[in-house]
Amino acid sequence: MKKQHQVILSLGTNQGNRLENIERCIANLHNEIGTIIKVSKLYETPSWGFDSEKFYNCAVVLNTHKSAHQILEECLLLEEALGRTRLQAEGYEARIIDIDVIAFDEEIIASEKLKVPHPEMQNRLFVLLPMRDLNLDWRHPILQKYLHELLVLSEDKSNCVFVQNLEIPMAKIKLDHFNYIAIEGNIGAGKTTLTNKLAEDFNAKTVLERFADNPFLPKFYEDQNRYAFPLEMSFLADRYQQISDDLAQFDLFKDFIVADYHIFKSLIFAKVTLAEDEFRLYKTMFDIIYKEMPKPDLYIYLYQSTERLLQNIRERGRSYEQEIPAEYLEKINNGYLDYIKSQTSLNVLIIDVTNRDFQNNQEDYVFVLNEIQNKISG
Repeated sequence: MKKQHQVILSLGTNQGNRLENIERCIANLHNEIGTIIKVSKLYETPSWGFDSEKFYNCAVVLNTHKSAHQILEECLLLEEALGRTRLQAEGYEARIIDIDVIAFDEEIIASEKLKVPHPEMQNRLFVLLPMRDLNLDWRHPILQKYLHELLVLSEDKSNCVFVQNLEIPMAKIKLDHFNYIAIEGNIGAGKTTLTNKLAEDFNAKTVLERFADNPFLPKFYEDQNRYAFPLEMSFLADRYQQISDDLAQFDLFKDFIVADYHIFKSLIFAKVTLAEDEFRLYKTMFDIIYKEMPKPDLYIYLYQSTERLLQNIRERGRSYEQEIPAEYLEKINNGYLDYIKSQTSLNVLIIDVTNRDFQNNQEDYVFVLNEIQNKISG
């Protein structure tokens, strides 16, 4: 999965309840468009280029998989939803909310509708000061200057006054309660996608399963009876080795770690795929290994309907997965649910993500975050 884009937005308002306008805008951006991971302080600044009431201004950093033009279109729709009306006349005007796309990663975009970095950002103190608060390692890709350099060179001497701090929406999700989260789910449930998004948004370390490196996997889907035991044993050995190696790099008491699997999945899949005598031998080996494995502080199971799993598997296009039967996926799901019921000491959260696309739909991602927070609060 590709890394998310980092988008810098500048927000401004000089009509109505300015603080409420800014707070509503931040909340709506986060809930509908992209994940806001940083918010600047709030400043009051004189109107720039015309006579009007003073503005409240701030800047935010938004993580997203969407394109720059899609972000622009969605921000324009949000402005309208929040009450902004644009005059046809040229020039500046008072406005209830203004959302400007200042930067999109360190890309240079020059289309008819969008130019980034914003052509005037280096000349606007009400943009540069809030951006400095974001503590970004960002360099202007045209001017080849960092923010502190742009501030020194700026000729704008406007009186931008600090008003107050603003809340970061992500601060409400108290993942700092945990050091180690494991995300599980059936084949095609989206566990790796969610793991990567959480890691990027919360600055976490990742442990990702190396499923594609297993030489027995394509053979297993062609002849399950012949290759089930070597497949499951090689998975178990690799998972044990990887978790041991990866977790050894981190401090389980200080680092925040998100994994897209838990070693117990080995037993779940083995119970479905192996013959009874093979499973007994396998479980003996598994029990020895499992005792040594650190247990996650939170175990999240992403439930997906079988129909949706099959659709996801088709869309991601791995050739060796295309013939997976629905019955096999149902057995795996039942194996997970049975395991979850038996693990009374494990902190488990089941999230039904059927009909939810938390990679491309921000509202669905926020739903998942809220489910996690509800678990923490409950």
